[in-house]
Amino acid sequence: MLPDFPYRTPPAPGETIEVAPGIHWLRMPLPFALDHINLWLLEDTHDGQPSWTIVDTGYGLDNVRALWEQILGRLTAPVRRIIVTHFHPDHVGLAQWLQEKSGAPVWMTATEYLTAHAVFHESSGHGTQPMLRQFERHGLDAGRIAELEKRSNGYARGVPALPHAYFRMFDGDRFPINGKSWQVRVGYGHSPEHASLYCAEAGVLISGDMLLPKISTNISVFAVTPGADSLAQYLDSLNRYRELPEETLVLPSHGLPFIGIHNRVAAQHAHHEERLRVLEDACIEPRSAADLLATLFPRELDTHQVMFAMGEAIAHLNRLEYAGKLVRREGQDGVIRYQRTN
Repeated sequence: MLPDFPYRTPPAPGETIEVAPGIHWLRMPLPFALDHINLWLLEDTHDGQPSWTIVDTGYGLDNVRALWEQILGRLTAPVRRIIVTHFHPDHVGLAQWLQEKSGAPVWMTATEYLTAHAVFHESSGHGTQPMLRQFERHGLDAGRIAELEKRSNGYARGVPALPHAYFRMFDGDRFPINGKSWQVRVGYGHSPEHASLYCAEAGVLISGDMLLPKISTNISVFAVTPGADSLAQYLDSLNRYRELPEETLVLPSHGLPFIGIHNRVAAQHAHHEERLRVLEDACIEPRSAADLLATLFPRELDTHQVMFAMGEAIAHLNRLEYAGKLVRREGQDGVIRYQRTN
């Protein structure tokens, strides 16, 4: 069953739409096949005076800055805080710039903040070279490895600078925003410590990338955590959304705001269960993650999409290995392959 979409037309560039009292939707462009991100402005108060809270910041492009200039120029009150759901460049990309423009502090979970810095500086097991070595071990061919290498630290293109100080958010923290209580709900699998925001009084969940209305959230295994069971972590995190009322208005980072949270959680579980069955059936003979890209994604993938597809394939294969459905073997060529156990 498809979710219900109460707002079917997104805001025009540089404009906003009020989707619930005091909650405003804006949309910024992205330079990828997924060509937009939704951001949120929340009416707030500080010391009895009107203010604003920003949730997520957009990708570090000149045209995105120009759109922010338009929006900030129309605000009649100062920005009080900037909340970043996670470290991906479309979410944290302009956090430092907005902090400098507004003087407002940035709020993040610790793991997301530190991961952003590690990826930006390509340190501590993060970065292009560890990723390429991981993909080589999982069978990606030299041509596609070379194309990925040309993108070397694409993260910094979307994140020109990062904050050097922040306020730390914890799971379960509550923010008083505009007289209502907003709860931080941490999820895993898509990123290390993704923060969604839930307001029971408003009946609203700002889900970030954890729950999207049509496309499935990317679930990847990264070089720094090669044995991660990211898919199990993600599905366990999704189950927490079953606690929320079905009529909750979900504000996702991509796509349209929707109602139907329980059905969407069930659909995500069904999607991944089906993908796991397909991969298990494909591994009658030993198969690498790269061998299985066309099985998981039966369409032409550009270089950017190959990066996410490899991470997702490894995540599903790790899940099947932990479930005892596949066994991992390393061949004489150094490539990791998986085969069914029965």
